[in-house]
Amino acid sequence: MYKAIALVLLLGFSGGAAVAQKKPAKRPVAPGVAVATVERVVRTLAADEMLGRGSGQPGGEKAADFLVAEFQRIGLKPLPGLSGFSQSFPVYEARTKARLVSVGGVEVPPARFVLISGQPQLHWMPSDEPAIRVVTVGPKDNLLKEIRPLLNPQANTIVFVDTAQTAAFKRVAGFAGRGGLRADKPAPFSTLLVLGSAPASPLQVSVTATTDIRTVTLRNVVGMLPGLDKNRTKEQVVFGAHYDHIGSLAAVAGDSIANGADDDASGTAAVVALAEYFKKQRSNARPLVFVAFVAEEIGGFGARYFASQLDPAQVMAMFNIEMIGKQAKFGPNSAFITGFDKSDFGRLLQQNAQGMDFRFEPDPYPEQNLFYRSDNATLARLGVPAHTISTDQIPTDKLYHSVDDELESLNLPNMTGVITAIARAAAPIISGQQTPTRIAGE
Repeated sequence: MYKAIALVLLLGFSGGAAVAQKKPAKRPVAPGVAVATVERVVRTLAADEMLGRGSGQPGGEKAADFLVAEFQRIGLKPLPGLSGFSQSFPVYEARTKARLVSVGGVEVPPARFVLISGQPQLHWMPSDEPAIRVVTVGPKDNLLKEIRPLLNPQANTIVFVDTAQTAAFKRVAGFAGRGGLRADKPAPFSTLLVLGSAPASPLQVSVTATTDIRTVTLRNVVGMLPGLDKNRTKEQVVFGAHYDHIGSLAAVAGDSIANGADDDASGTAAVVALAEYFKKQRSNARPLVFVAFVAEEIGGFGARYFASQLDPAQVMAMFNIEMIGKQAKFGPNSAFITGFDKSDFGRLLQQNAQGMDFRFEPDPYPEQNLFYRSDNATLARLGVPAHTISTDQIPTDKLYHSVDDELESLNLPNMTGVITAIARAAAPIISGQQTPTRIAGE
């Protein structure tokens, strides 16, 4: 579907007349990624049998097993230090059951509070010392930014959230209810969020709750193609996507499985198809690392662990592929790149796409902060030119995080074209001819 304009080879012949009569020969265009692989992988990952691929859940484990088998089939190599393609690490699950929450002597309904605790037995009483820290989030404050450091409590804190923030409060409640997983073992403190105004001083709060804490093993699926240039062994190029989704939701017309076909079975299928493509090409001077991340949906734990296992100075670029199953707002034959102004990664891909029936555009949704909402962000904060490639029209995407994000909603030919364009545009980077500029680390 996406055809590159063939490069002209000027052939020399003896005799001017003979040259005039000859048409320039054309170099064959490299074939695109395998259509059958793209469809098979996305269909498998988005099937009901995967149960929405929740991290730490049976469906997520089944998806990881499938991807391990795919990397074996392709003939990838394990990363140095690993015996296979599973990159396992521990996280901690904290499930809190609040029995009673009252503020100012008035019981708070369950829908109006969120409790995040690392204390197996919690009993807050008005007479507690030291006093509980109090935070107020006003109607115009950024709730998610304000509470982010409080989601891993390091002190007993109660947060009063203005009712103008009801929609954001519900998102936080949904996140807390879905996850329960955290990267570090919980400290013995708690954060209580209450939707409503703080009562007059002195604050009187009572909370009774129990929390079950257990260790859960998660795993990224990682494989590599060693570089063919021995002088570039420390110049890795990473292709990644997250294979997890959000598991199940409240049933809609009897369907409770959030299949995550676009988010992000589409990107994971791209990683598998690209691994297969570059394995067949046998032209990568630089080592190529292919990674399917776990736990993107609940905090990016997989990307954080992956980044801790490598030297970011040795990563020349990261292609993070997120939600490419539908046409971009720019129409067919296009995709956008987040963080376009943070390195020249995007401009290089635009340059490399010249002569192809394809366009790479800057992120059209800067207000969505997409650069920091996917697995590229972890490596980008370490200075790696790590960017997300996507086509999703997220402001109007009504299937996002719903039970209707299913295979039938995807445009598979367009999706395959996007993956092929990534493969071709990445060629000068993986050959070592181009190296994107570094991102200013944080």
